[in-house]
Amino acid sequence: MPVNLTQGSILKNIAVFSIPYLAAYFLQTLYGLADLFIIGQYEGAKSITAVAVGSQAMHFLTVMIVGLAMGVTVLISKAVGAKNFRSISRITGNTILLFSAVACISTVVLLFFCSSIVSILQTPTEAVEETKNYLKICFAGIPFIIAYNLIAAIFRGLGDSKHPMYFIAFACILNIFLDFIFMGVLKWGAKGAALATIIAQALSVFISLIAAKKLHLGIPLTRRDFRIHKKILQAIWSIGSPIALQDGFIQVSFLFITMIANSRGLEIAAAVGIVEKIICFLFLVPSAMLSTISAIAAQNLGAGFHERAKKTLWAGTSIAVGIGIIFAVLFQFISEPSLKLFTSETAVILFGVQYLRTYVIDCFFASIHFCFSGYFTACGYSIISFVHNLFSIILFRIPGTWLAAKYFPDSLYAMGLAAPLGSLFSVIVCVAVFIWLQKRIAKKSIMH
Repeated sequence: MPVNLTQGSILKNIAVFSIPYLAAYFLQTLYGLADLFIIGQYEGAKSITAVAVGSQAMHFLTVMIVGLAMGVTVLISKAVGAKNFRSISRITGNTILLFSAVACISTVVLLFFCSSIVSILQTPTEAVEETKNYLKICFAGIPFIIAYNLIAAIFRGLGDSKHPMYFIAFACILNIFLDFIFMGVLKWGAKGAALATIIAQALSVFISLIAAKKLHLGIPLTRRDFRIHKKILQAIWSIGSPIALQDGFIQVSFLFITMIANSRGLEIAAAVGIVEKIICFLFLVPSAMLSTISAIAAQNLGAGFHERAKKTLWAGTSIAVGIGIIFAVLFQFISEPSLKLFTSETAVILFGVQYLRTYVIDCFFASIHFCFSGYFTACGYSIISFVHNLFSIILFRIPGTWLAAKYFPDSLYAMGLAAPLGSLFSVIVCVAVFIWLQKRIAKKSIMH
């Protein structure tokens, strides 16, 4: 049954929803970290680069799927807040239709363009074949990745973030076990990492479907629910697509950094690949808080509790920023030990430490604009997040990375500052838009 997030302590609701969400994000990120860590124990820079580049491309795809699925979470959350349970069934049926089409199209297209993608990423010659093998297997498993994220979005829209955590926990444990078998025992390299991930994801989907049937979620699907409902599809698309594009463009900036790094040699490519994995781990908190604020604020807005939705924003932002500051300071001291967990190669560690110490500052700024993006999404203004991230990338992240590589060729300190500068711009835009939005809401309330 749906969980009511419109009553009780705001901080308690955030904790109850965000902790399982954070744990699920952590476990999902652990997929890539585990692959990278384990292959680093058995193989050299060539295989590390293949998994780093390949998993980054897959992360690009995954965040776009999660972004699009956010439209489902928000719509279901608003329906729960308004107690419109019949609408939940229609939303779920149309969601299945939409994401089935996305799964089929993306699988075929990405498999066809696999070699081109590896080439665009400027993968070092030594790692090209292993990267192709990794991506071909992962692309073939896209339907399972989409299915899991779709099921998780529906559960979270109902206010239940615990069961998606259980599903991904099972997948993560199985993935690590299979990593040791495929890469350690069988010596399959990057191909083994991909197979472990897809097999684990497929079994996770199977278990989640069984759980959904047994839990009696209060979504009695009928044939009518699978009829195309244009307004529902448009609503999912209008909320989810700007978030998907926003996350996609952010990943484009990451991929651009990867391309620059790959063109500078194998050691820098491996260092950047490892640091990107660490940053993904550190960004779990703002990412989880974005989704938490979206789901809780959407329920409250659906119930007409606008002030409570705004208080959810402030509480979530305070938590995310506090943790972001801790990360930004802590990794000035533990960057080197963190890099040594993944590799023993001196040059890779040296470049990785330089990059991580400046890049990690973004944990503070990103925490702010991620939380605002969650609130804007709940309000139905996800386009705002897309716009500020787009300009952040165009004006700061990509030019900053290119200029740093050109004028500081022997160091990665300057390159690491491109992301924090882009996020600072996003923070300024978000605050300005929030003030404008509140004035607009106040003006409307006076007129009515």
